[in-house]
Amino acid sequence: MRLLILICVALIFALGLMMVFNTSSAEILDRSLDRSIHQAFFRQIVYALIGSLCALLIWRVGYTHLLRFAPLLLILTCFALLLVFVPGIGKVRNGAHRWIGFGGFTFQPSEFVKYLLPFAYIEWIVSRKGKEVGLFIFCKSVALLAIPMVLVMIEPDNGTTAVMGASLVPLFFLSEIRFKYWALPMILMVMAGAVAAYQLPYVRGRIEVYLHPELDLKGKGHQPYQAKIAAGSGGFLGRGPGASLQKLTYLPEAQNDYIAAIYAEEFGFAGILLLILLYMFFAYGGFSIAMRSESATGAYVACTITFLITLQAFLNLGVVSGLLPSKGVNLPFFSQGGTSLITNLIGLSVLLNIGHTTFHEKESDFERRGDRRTSLSCPKPGNNPL
Repeated sequence: MRLLILICVALIFALGLMMVFNTSSAEILDRSLDRSIHQAFFRQIVYALIGSLCALLIWRVGYTHLLRFAPLLLILTCFALLLVFVPGIGKVRNGAHRWIGFGGFTFQPSEFVKYLLPFAYIEWIVSRKGKEVGLFIFCKSVALLAIPMVLVMIEPDNGTTAVMGASLVPLFFLSEIRFKYWALPMILMVMAGAVAAYQLPYVRGRIEVYLHPELDLKGKGHQPYQAKIAAGSGGFLGRGPGASLQKLTYLPEAQNDYIAAIYAEEFGFAGILLLILLYMFFAYGGFSIAMRSESATGAYVACTITFLITLQAFLNLGVVSGLLPSKGVNLPFFSQGGTSLITNLIGLSVLLNIGHTTFHEKESDFERRGDRRTSLSCPKPGNNPL
């Protein structure tokens, strides 16, 4: 399973790296920008190397030690979430305070929170050692976990907030939290929020644009509409590598959240089907590792990482195809984005570490059972009947 996961991630990253160079270089040439056409390509490789070094470090440390420090790391990341609002430290892009910049590089603290938030919850569950969680204790833990989610929401980054909230739902189920503590309140809050939001004119307008992007082609409907054109014009086999028309300023910043639309235009339905299959095989490998884990902790962590990566892939491809409203969620290992790539590589390392640990634990158990059988079957010296 570990080899299957590595092959899937390597293929996804290779395809994504090709598309990052493809889309970014086309934008530079089309707009005659004064920078190298290889800048985004090499930057993505640098982030991949940084992520690989961090992943190697996490591999050596082990996932159990990472979980132990997850609450502390989450607190430190909350301070980083506050720094994005500090002038001179935080970077503002399109009206959002999501980045901290130093030198020529920027990083997005909320990407780390995606993993640290469920990891901190897992560490809390493990520390209780099977004790039943009451309503007051559960509400207290959820209130503490809501602090970083609120900080991310006011950046604003609703897509990342939704992903973080969704990552906790399977953990509530796996850790056997009573349904009446979280399921019923969540359903009521979603229903009440939907009714209240629909009464607001701008929310109603966004829903109408989502259903009919052609109503606002110069505003919020521009990217979804152009993405549909790109994906639809690809046909079954696509226009061919490098032959996309939508990447020529028709679809702005295509190398980010909408990079799959350009990929669909150039490689068609067959290419998108291959990409979906790679994510499906990744999910199969990740959940298989979770099911085979000897410890509940390993199963929780493996499920969380697999769920996070595949959920983001589902949301991104859903947005590109027009099935879901725009959420600002990138395509894991595929889209341009340094912090996302680094955190996903760290998550991949933790997932593989769980599989590695499980394999060696089972191997050791097998050897111990073999030694016991050998000692029982072999006659003691001096008692040989012959």
